[in-house]
Amino acid sequence: MKSFARSSLAVGISLAVMASANASDLADMDPVTLRLAHVVNEQDGFHIAAMKFEELVEARTEGKVDIELYPNASLGDERTLLEGMQIGTVDMGVITNGPVANFLEEMAVFELPFLFPSPEAAYAVLDGEIGQELLDRLSEVNLKGLAYAERGFRNLTNSERAVTSPADIEGLRIRVMENPVYVDTFRELGANAVPMAWTEALTAMQQGTIDGQENPVNVIHSFKLNETQGHMTLSRHTYAPALFVMGMPSWNALPEAAQEVVEQAAQEAAEHERRINAEMQAEQLAELREAGMQIVEEPDIAAFQQAVAPVYAQYGEQFGDYLPRIQEALK
Repeated sequence: MKSFARSSLAVGISLAVMASANASDLADMDPVTLRLAHVVNEQDGFHIAAMKFEELVEARTEGKVDIELYPNASLGDERTLLEGMQIGTVDMGVITNGPVANFLEEMAVFELPFLFPSPEAAYAVLDGEIGQELLDRLSEVNLKGLAYAERGFRNLTNSERAVTSPADIEGLRIRVMENPVYVDTFRELGANAVPMAWTEALTAMQQGTIDGQENPVNVIHSFKLNETQGHMTLSRHTYAPALFVMGMPSWNALPEAAQEVVEQAAQEAAEHERRINAEMQAEQLAELREAGMQIVEEPDIAAFQQAVAPVYAQYGEQFGDYLPRIQEALK
């Protein structure tokens, strides 16, 4: 325990030294404002991560870098935000991995169904060599990957019936992200997979033009999906990262000392969000149950895994060596 305390103290001292060094390095910097956007509401984990990032960056740059937050898709949906970052009309965002994979397809490897057995396994890969390599490769599409926050393990909800096995999904109209891996995963499970932006999905659920959707518990809770979706299955079918991502035009405009602050703050804010998500999930599930949602806690995961095997056969090769490297790292 003493050695842990000493190492924690050492880390704290080194971070404090780094922060003061960065602040002095930024003394001659012209103040800059960075607009950080996301598409969810202020109760969501993305906003928790964004607020922590804002707090850390503004403190460590002594206000030289001001962060302005734009939640609720006020600057556009996730694809629009990423396109804005590429040309410099949006500075940065917290963006779900699925839309990012439309710009760098190898990012979708993380979202193959039932790839990660636990959050800890996912964090080890994302924060390690493989995850960092893919963050760095976003520069190929004029984006700067900073850190992996999370959307989390995704679960199925619907307005029609309890789902315990793939047979129960047959024919349900399920909204999925605009990402081919998600579309094909749910088609293999027998659903009528409907790719659409999240903002459109909320209306579609209210109007009954779709039967269900899939998202982590925190999203299901914060958007009160129990009001339109009577059933949830804790399928944990996909672990979805989210990214702190910046446009290269905005990144390149920052001096190196400010870049270091931004990158470190993004990692710390991401880890903060992960902790908060874990703490909140049990409470959120209890509240959804109290609100009348029927929750299947132990579906037939083996049957689901068997049903989605063709997705691995279809997509494994297009991710190059990333899938076997991840599978090896998970052993």
